[in-house]
Amino acid sequence: MTAGTNRTRELITGGPVIILVEPQLGENIGMVARAMANFGLSELRLVNPRDGWPNEKARVVASKADHVIDAVRVFDTLEDAIGDLNRLMATTARQRDMLKPVLAPDVACQLVKSRMDANQKVGILFGRERWGLENHEVALADEIITFPVNPAFASLNIAQAVLLMSYEWMRTSIGEGETRFKSPDRIPAERKSLTKLMEHLEAALDEAKYFYPPERRERMTVNLRNIFAHAGLQEAEVQSLHGVIAALERRWMKPRSERSKSEEL
Repeated sequence: MTAGTNRTRELITGGPVIILVEPQLGENIGMVARAMANFGLSELRLVNPRDGWPNEKARVVASKADHVIDAVRVFDTLEDAIGDLNRLMATTARQRDMLKPVLAPDVACQLVKSRMDANQKVGILFGRERWGLENHEVALADEIITFPVNPAFASLNIAQAVLLMSYEWMRTSIGEGETRFKSPDRIPAERKSLTKLMEHLEAALDEAKYFYPPERRERMTVNLRNIFAHAGLQEAEVQSLHGVIAALERRWMKPRSERSKSEEL
């Protein structure tokens, strides 16, 4: 179905940030931008797009969603792309062996709205066209969003997935009545603060030879990142944990002869 663009009406913008990880085709990015514009979303971020940016094919396929295309931001890493966010959700069609809440799109959008009403910046993460998100990327999210699709044919392309989330966002943002979630009182730290904390902790644990055997390091770091991703730490708490890690680092820098018995235990 096609429809005209009515420039006499007020353009709806805003909503959660949409983040595409390593998108391949400019046409897919354009279809994502069009889907976002249809339902009032306007902030699109790309992580390491294969064909670079800007991309004329994306603009053509976006079908005059120029306000989305012109505002696209490109990042080299996912950590950079989510650095200013307070909350992050990851979309995935595959079951993940992670202790994270799994939400349907409508419930997820109600939660997004409650957080945005509390002045939190929220992002929704979408993976690559061919295989989606890696486990270490999903580990950075607070919740997982999954779609109720035919289990025998669960293949959604990236534009379809964004379209479904955008539609649910529009329904939630203009719907009458209160959402099922109360606005949280706590404002979580920005993602860039959490990333620095996790990097600090992992470096200290490397020094302490915690990651053993070495081949289990990746799985162990994913578990640690999961803990911090769903803890909802505030900025002051993040800084306190930096201090704790620094104190432990100073302890292990002492020669063994200078450590007290209590430090050895």
